[in-house]
Amino acid sequence: MEKHRGFPGRLPGTDFQFTIRRAAKDGPTKIIRRERFRDRRPPDRRADEGFMAALWAQFGEEPFVRGNLDAARLSWLFGREVVPAEDPFDPQDYDALLRIDVAQARHAFPDVFGETGSEADEDDDEDW
Repeated sequence: MEKHRGFPGRLPGTDFQFTIRRAAKDGPTKIIRRERFRDRRPPDRRADEGFMAALWAQFGEEPFVRGNLDAARLSWLFGREVVPAEDPFDPQDYDALLRIDVAQARHAFPDVFGETGSEADEDDDEDW
């Protein structure tokens, strides 16, 4: 399992985890697409935004290995802002390649990319 040095372990000041310390004995947790609803708690939204900001700062548009990134946190973005970078994709592999779908990520998290809310139509975001 690749460890992403310099990647924040959690959202500062919270218990929202971004990385895991060691590989699971039973194998990697499967990455699934979790639905985000408009009524999610503000701390959960901040955690998603913070995680996307960390991904963008660390990897940009380049494909990256899942490695020690937390599967639960990835699952909140998977299938929308974070997509497989290889075919076939194994959602239970620490070496699986992912990438940021920049257009989707800019739409969902305009502040991460330095865009204002007026530039990104927030009312049109079906994931919130």
